[in-house]
Amino acid sequence: MKGVRLGRLQVVWIGLVLLALLAAFSALAPRTFPTAFNLLNLVSDAAILLLLATGMTYVIITAGIDLSVGGVLVFSAVAAAEVMDATGSLLLGTLAALVTGLAWGVLNGVLIALGRIPALIVTLGTLGMSLGGALLLTGGVDLRAPTDLNLGLGLARWLGVPLIVWICAAITAVLALMLAYTRFGRHTYAIGSNAEAARRGGVAVHGHLIRVYGLAGLLAGLAGQLSLAKYGITGVSAHSTDNLQAIAAVVIGGTSLFGGVGTVAGTVIGVFIPVVLQNGFQILGVRPFWQQVVVGAVLVAAVYVDQWRRRARDQ
Repeated sequence: MKGVRLGRLQVVWIGLVLLALLAAFSALAPRTFPTAFNLLNLVSDAAILLLLATGMTYVIITAGIDLSVGGVLVFSAVAAAEVMDATGSLLLGTLAALVTGLAWGVLNGVLIALGRIPALIVTLGTLGMSLGGALLLTGGVDLRAPTDLNLGLGLARWLGVPLIVWICAAITAVLALMLAYTRFGRHTYAIGSNAEAARRGGVAVHGHLIRVYGLAGLLAGLAGQLSLAKYGITGVSAHSTDNLQAIAAVVIGGTSLFGGVGTVAGTVIGVFIPVVLQNGFQILGVRPFWQQVVVGAVLVAAVYVDQWRRRARDQ
């Protein structure tokens, strides 16, 4: 597919940028940066954001946007904490997080696809609704995770790597393959390239958009449960920029804001570039504000390259 091929070309050059950053920080801090302990910190810091960014990849490839994922994450974490506190069941808490996230995602999809309201407006509204709902449920006070969850899943390791990282990596890998090789993925690219042509080609555009936004909400719900396990609290005020971080990672990774182009592999690289910058700057003692400056510059450059590529293709 054309969208996959273009996305893979973008992955190559942005992958070289990540390798250059890793090499530079390794040379500047050879005793602290390229260690197993530090690299493990890198993947741990990126894991939960990776779920949000993977869902965002699907959404942006359809030429949409989802600003609500941070609020949905928080609301799902609160719902899970409330259910686990009431029932004592970790399984029911996890189910509550997933169902809650899915419900917010489907609501976004229905309003966008059937209500014909711009995605920016819908998801900005549901961002406020979900964060406000979480604050109403908690009274603005963070809820604590059950000890069994925080000390169990939150600290569990397999082969020395946190289980949360394995879960996020496995889900990301499955969704990467689904986007690249299944009919669901092909329809996602088709809608982003030309929704009307996709409709005439037999794609159920409205239903597919609802499923895509539902997927993004489901992943945000799972991220809420994993965040609750990892940090031990709901973090009501700690996820206000998660949506922007996810969008930045997707765009840096080569997914076009105009739709029809992108890969999950590129998004993985896009997630790690800000994480590596933040980690490297901390080790070198550089003021953390520079990380925001550099990430912003990379984001602008990525969008410029995308627009240049579109103009060249249209000529």
